[in-house]
Amino acid sequence: MAFKVRIKDQRARLVVLDLSTQQSTVVASFNDASVGHVNWVNNNRLVFDLAVWLLPANERDFNAGLFAVNADGSNFKELVESVSYFAKRPDAREMLPQGTRFLRSSAKADSDDVWVTLVEAWDKKVGADYRRIKRLNTVTGRWVDVDSPPHASHWVFDDQDELRAVSTDRRQRLTMEYRDVGGPWRVLSDQASLEGDIVPLAIDSQDQLYVSSRQKGGFAGVYRWDFKTQRPAPTPVAHVEGFDIFPTFLKRQQQLVGLRFTADASVTLWLQKDAQALQDALDKALPAAVNELSFARQGDSPHVLVRSFSDRNPGVSYVFNRDTKKFTKLGEARPDLKGRLMGEMDLVRIKARDGREVPTYLTLPPGASKKGLPLVVMVHGGPWSRGGDWRWNEEVQLLATRGYAVLQPEFRGSTGFGSDHFKAGWKQWGLAMQDDVTDATRWAIAQGIADPQRICIIGASYGGYATMMGLIKEPELYRCGVNWVGVSDPQLLYSVSWSDMTDAIKEYGLPQLLGDPVKDADLLKAASPLHQASRLKAPLLMVYGAKDERVPLIHGEKMRDALKPHNSNVEWVVFPDAGHGWADEETQINFWSRVEKFLARHLAAPQK
Repeated sequence: MAFKVRIKDQRARLVVLDLSTQQSTVVASFNDASVGHVNWVNNNRLVFDLAVWLLPANERDFNAGLFAVNADGSNFKELVESVSYFAKRPDAREMLPQGTRFLRSSAKADSDDVWVTLVEAWDKKVGADYRRIKRLNTVTGRWVDVDSPPHASHWVFDDQDELRAVSTDRRQRLTMEYRDVGGPWRVLSDQASLEGDIVPLAIDSQDQLYVSSRQKGGFAGVYRWDFKTQRPAPTPVAHVEGFDIFPTFLKRQQQLVGLRFTADASVTLWLQKDAQALQDALDKALPAAVNELSFARQGDSPHVLVRSFSDRNPGVSYVFNRDTKKFTKLGEARPDLKGRLMGEMDLVRIKARDGREVPTYLTLPPGASKKGLPLVVMVHGGPWSRGGDWRWNEEVQLLATRGYAVLQPEFRGSTGFGSDHFKAGWKQWGLAMQDDVTDATRWAIAQGIADPQRICIIGASYGGYATMMGLIKEPELYRCGVNWVGVSDPQLLYSVSWSDMTDAIKEYGLPQLLGDPVKDADLLKAASPLHQASRLKAPLLMVYGAKDERVPLIHGEKMRDALKPHNSNVEWVVFPDAGHGWADEETQINFWSRVEKFLARHLAAPQK
């Protein structure tokens, strides 16, 4: 079994544990970076990259790369070129270029091969538009090209390692292409991107193609593809009312045994009775938690890896022996928090003013009265994404353990809750999307949970935008706000040429989702915090990254300058080496320490 170990003030190392002898071996470690993603190649070999995303931007002088090593630490091989000292080696020219990413391992137990993706052309109009798939031998470092449609962005292989299905999302069209073994590629589905729902997911040992589709109630489920009708079969393999599910297919000895997906929390649907029976037994032994089981990739080992976590537990890993019925504890995700009381999270569905249900996660602080609490409304970014699910969240728990209730509304426009909920948010920045956040906040007041005089709204990116709009539209509702890397003017998403927004997104996506910069100019102006800065009077903490390419610093600078004549309670912070979010621990601690002090100052209980 492979896992990573990180000792305080050191980089994460790759360790292999022999379960039969309980002997562990460090097989890879680096002075300058932690080991990142890890995958087995076969029973004796692993492939991994470096976690460069954890480093401050000014220290990222090498790429994630890709490396392989045997389970005993021998036969180390660098497969993908990195910069800095890795790239200066004489054999660097024999490697694949930086930017190559791991895709999958072989389904065969005796193979040394993995498959990787490589962006070979970047079209500014459409983004990363030309990708190659290569089959890479992790022992020799040699590779061969795999026949794949060049514009694909999602790939599905069969159990014989043949690439059989792909999807492309390009120029407003979502397509699914398929081929029989040795046959030509053919298009099975062609839909408008924002309306499209058919994406290939897996091919099983009986050569059945599984796809994602919204055939039932507008919620994405899993269906078998019917080649006779050229449509998904009418009966779903997996479907959960109220949620879109996009599962990971779990296999054992090349047989499909289950599907793992997120509904309100992580769920595993087992297709084999013995696996379900084992799940039931472990859930009984480890109650009030999500217990994710992983069987050995090859063979019929009695050992099962168990990852157990909950809203109040960051996670504990065990090995369970099915023969002896014994657990072996491997370690905890955050042992420094052991014994600390955490906030309890629940999913509630509140009614918005127009009757729409808004899924909302509510976390209450531990060991305190559940009424009249100071409330932090945390608005997720995206905004066309899902905010969260039922599990331990370090940002939420930082707030909850300081005594704040935390409300996380999945406002309309959020994904993961059906096509209707998603589409209801189109062109609704500052309008119905904002109203959902307001209505969720008012619900918390009506329930007696929140003290109406001590509510703060916070968020990053779109959440930072919603923070500023909330303070503008609802000045009596929120005492203060925290905006980090937030959009200050929707029009800037079109006009700032040095952002990483591609021409394709500006031409095809944003006009339909956000509003056309010409046709909807009045709508976008009305939804702009920048153009309404004089109405924002509440205390506001604004934090931006100087190297942010998604929401460039100019968003914050313009808003800061517009607020100066009208609001003396603005705190302005720029992290010079940060991008769109805080990757390194030092910046995270700096930021959240500021947030903690800001909230304590503005949401303090009145003196009696």
